[in-house]
Amino acid sequence: MSYDFGAFNNWGSLKKVAVRGPATAFKDDHRLDAEWKPLNYHSRPDLAEANREFAAVTRVLEAAGAEVIGLPDGDGLTLDSIYTHDALIVTPRGLVRPFMGKPQRRREATVNGAHLESLGIPIAGEIQGPGSVEGGDLVWIDRHTLLAGIGYRTNREGVAQLRKLAGGDVEILEFDLPHYKGKSDVFHLMSVLSPLDKDLAVVYLPLMPVRLVQFLESRGIGFVEVPDREFDSMGCNVLALGPRHAMMVAGNPETERRMKVAGVKVEVIKGDEICRKGEGGPTCMTRPLVRG
Repeated sequence: MSYDFGAFNNWGSLKKVAVRGPATAFKDDHRLDAEWKPLNYHSRPDLAEANREFAAVTRVLEAAGAEVIGLPDGDGLTLDSIYTHDALIVTPRGLVRPFMGKPQRRREATVNGAHLESLGIPIAGEIQGPGSVEGGDLVWIDRHTLLAGIGYRTNREGVAQLRKLAGGDVEILEFDLPHYKGKSDVFHLMSVLSPLDKDLAVVYLPLMPVRLVQFLESRGIGFVEVPDREFDSMGCNVLALGPRHAMMVAGNPETERRMKVAGVKVEVIKGDEICRKGEGGPTCMTRPLVRG
């Protein structure tokens, strides 16, 4: 099986995507009971309802033309392993296994990488501690330009290692993220930036670095702004299924309206169990591997 690593952006047509559904990540009531509080979930997910919600996500992905690759369970995985985006990085040279900023999640990169490597996807290398990188802090603007958020989950040492692994023809631009709610919060670059097309992105401006806003404007990228009241409900956590075609969590009607005004086709999913309780939206739950 061969894979084309030639298309690098966060908005092209989704061709292959890796996921780990709640049947595997949440596993059973014993894992849910043991882990939801230590992992800072807002409340305990309901497994049966989570499975129903995720089945709807899979249907949307497949209807958009994506091949959905299910990731297996493995030693040391937690409930958070449902959020597959963070645990692997796709580069022109192949996959990079990150050293994740959240200690409980560090086994995910090994398990996910091994499974995808068995399917013929090359591994370019891995990030070594004390360097740390998480996938949610990385946004591809084009084949040669990668944006990196520097915060509590991704540090400059990790990005320095990623530069060597990604190749000399990839420019990685760093932007400092705000403290916001602190070290225990799940805050990434993609918490405030979700590309929808080559010239359009969903953004939450109040928490965006000024240099990042200026950079995006210099590239001619327009903004769909998330209102304050819809930031905590993950209005900015939007997955592009293709140019101006996106998936978002229900409960963000104004952001949805603004996206549609901008010409975006919007797929709305229910995410009470799989998204809201663990603070991981459609972007977090999916690891795009190939985009057209």
